[in-house]
Amino acid sequence: MNYITQDSEIQKSLLDRFIKYVKMWTESNGKKADEGIQPSEEREFDLAKQLAAELTVMGLQKVQTTKHCYTYAFLPASKGCENVPPFCLIAHIDTVDEVSGRDVKPIIYPLYDGARIDLQCGVTLSPETDEHLAQAAQNRETIITSDGTTLLGADDKAGVAEIMTAIEYLAAHPEVRHGKIEVLFSPDEETGHGMDNVPLSLITSQFAYTVDGGPIGELETECFNAYAAAVAFTGKSTHTGDARKNGMINALSMASRFVESLPHTQRPETTDGYSGFFAPMELHGTIEKATVSLLLRDFTAEGMQKRIETVRHLAAFSAESFGGSACVEFKEQYKNMKDVIKKHPEVIDFVSCAYRESGIEPRCVPIRGGTDGSRLTEMGRPTPNIFTGGHNYHSRAEWTSLDQMSKATDVLINLARKIAEK
Repeated sequence: MNYITQDSEIQKSLLDRFIKYVKMWTESNGKKADEGIQPSEEREFDLAKQLAAELTVMGLQKVQTTKHCYTYAFLPASKGCENVPPFCLIAHIDTVDEVSGRDVKPIIYPLYDGARIDLQCGVTLSPETDEHLAQAAQNRETIITSDGTTLLGADDKAGVAEIMTAIEYLAAHPEVRHGKIEVLFSPDEETGHGMDNVPLSLITSQFAYTVDGGPIGELETECFNAYAAAVAFTGKSTHTGDARKNGMINALSMASRFVESLPHTQRPETTDGYSGFFAPMELHGTIEKATVSLLLRDFTAEGMQKRIETVRHLAAFSAESFGGSACVEFKEQYKNMKDVIKKHPEVIDFVSCAYRESGIEPRCVPIRGGTDGSRLTEMGRPTPNIFTGGHNYHSRAEWTSLDQMSKATDVLINLARKIAEK
């Protein structure tokens, strides 16, 4: 078994790189992304160009950052491995806009012993309530958190750091034989628009791997089918003092009833595993006009169709209850990648062998969300998702394990070797 990143210098490089990346403010903007602006924030270019500069120093070829903020490069195949099928490694550079990613102050806990961690803003991490943290304590892993005022940014800067460290190792160790390896760092993944302008013309690989998962050992080959819905309610505004006489129809009341009528047992906070959900994300408006934005998630096409019909029915019922009207618009965001990946078992075989070569038994779990790989798979290039070692994503309680990040880096290096061997 190859434990390459047990080397202290390589692990230090991984840590230094990760800390540098999370301190860069790359928070994306969902509203701008929905309007077709990419990158949704110019600050995403800061990390994109930093990565391009580092890749150039490593000696990669065709290094470039596109006008839409995708950074691309490739490591040429080892001599004699020119016919090995190329593959692409992908991670995203943005952080979610639901929790601040500005002025991140990472805190490192070497050889974590399981003590309760109290951060700012009332954020507490405890092995008593977090089984993954308890396991990290048992293994005396080095963990990293923010100071509690922001998220950490391991989603997905842990993946970015792991890819960069693996590529740096392979570029510096020609004795490790591999085929052509492409890398792509994308903007706006957190907005759902990470593949909107992906430079497919640059990518020669017919399969890829996103490095955007969570705990060690997870390997994700299926995800939700995803739709967004916008429900617009139309009412009638009158003076509140004469509302009864003049027939006021309150659109906000319709919207509130609609949200309340969504099944309580089918919401993100009440589901897990393979259970889908309805997720109200935003409600705003006036007496005359109110809009509810929500997300629909389901692992099957049949289940998704039922959810679409449920939203239509509940919207109409809520509007009619107050004498108003409702209009519903749906937008498909991504599809479950399971069916496409099943047609390419070798893609899973390669990475499963790499996990085991790194001393890790792969655990196939569903993604309760989506990745850039979901979209890329839909475009015909199967793209499973590899773990990063990050935990509690999209929150101030986010943390990562340097030891698990090191193992993810090992997996990427062994993946290159295994593909060349097979």
